[in-house]
Amino acid sequence: MSNRRSFGPVIGGLLLLGTLAGLAFWGISTRAKSLDVVTRETRELAVPTVSVIAAERGAPQQEIVLPGTMQAFTDAAIYARVSGYLRKWYVDLGSRVRSGQLLADIDAPEVDQQLEQARADLATAEANARLAQSTAERYRDLIKTDSVSKQDLDNANGSLEAKATAVTSAKANVKRLEQLKGFEKITAPFDGVVTARSTDVGALIDSGSNAKELFHVAAVHRLRVFINVPQIYSRAARPGIKADLTLTEFPGRTFTGTLARTAQSIDVASRTLLTEIDVDNPKGELLPGSYAEVHLKLAGEASTFKLPINAIIFRTEGVRVAVVGANGKVALLPVTLGRDYGNSLEVVSGLDGSERIIVNAADSIEAGQAVRIAESKSE
Repeated sequence: MSNRRSFGPVIGGLLLLGTLAGLAFWGISTRAKSLDVVTRETRELAVPTVSVIAAERGAPQQEIVLPGTMQAFTDAAIYARVSGYLRKWYVDLGSRVRSGQLLADIDAPEVDQQLEQARADLATAEANARLAQSTAERYRDLIKTDSVSKQDLDNANGSLEAKATAVTSAKANVKRLEQLKGFEKITAPFDGVVTARSTDVGALIDSGSNAKELFHVAAVHRLRVFINVPQIYSRAARPGIKADLTLTEFPGRTFTGTLARTAQSIDVASRTLLTEIDVDNPKGELLPGSYAEVHLKLAGEASTFKLPINAIIFRTEGVRVAVVGANGKVALLPVTLGRDYGNSLEVVSGLDGSERIIVNAADSIEAGQAVRIAESKSE
């Protein structure tokens, strides 16, 4: 009985120690498991999760909208070639004229008097030439009988040649003044519309360096529309392609034109190609000087893509796109941008369409960084 009592405390102590040891082991193992979980979660959090998309390939045909200025197909300022006073004008602002139609008459009495004088000088020269002709013929007959000297014959022939040259000169002067007198009538150089009349009856008309514009005529049956095509689209802007024009004064209407020619040179200031669109205007509805929006349909390049703005990274070294490689690491690809569509941008070079492109990439993202691709919601 006494032995049992003596071993009781010992057994109780052993049980207490075992319990304490079990509790300690449980606590240590729990802490170790928690540490493993924390370590694993920390490692997982260290690898960022990203969302990726595929680039949208550009359309085979693309349309660009550019501002254009309409100009008359042919435009001319009409000046006087003879000085005088305006006698009468026959057309006014807005008048439609035909080629050769009389626009105005100029009264130039000085030219008329010079023409009369030139005609009189011509008559004198012709009379002198006839006299020299008869004298030369007479001397040719007399030289046969030695009635005149050879010197006298040479003088007669020389006089005839001089008088004939004087006749030619007088005729040229008469012709010049007749043409100058013809300029007293101002005519239209081509079919068109009078867009300005800057003279009136009795006005002093000057010619030469002091000449002032009398009329302005524009051919409006066809118009030229000039646009500046950005350099990136210059190769696709080829003569013969169609263009649609819209104007605010014609809501809902579209006018069709044809790309006629280009400057074949890029302007170094704007990096654009000057391009001309020809538009038929049989009814005269379109007015020179008007502003128009030109919708130019160009053949798209197979290598162009569209990306949302949040997939583009702008850095000091240039424009970049972050992609996830086959090894799960980030690569920063340099790209060249084209048009701005508002919510998306055109990429004209740098992609081949197979890339997994990161959207909403962090500013701190670097090339070679490991990332995890987020699962799509559809999955």
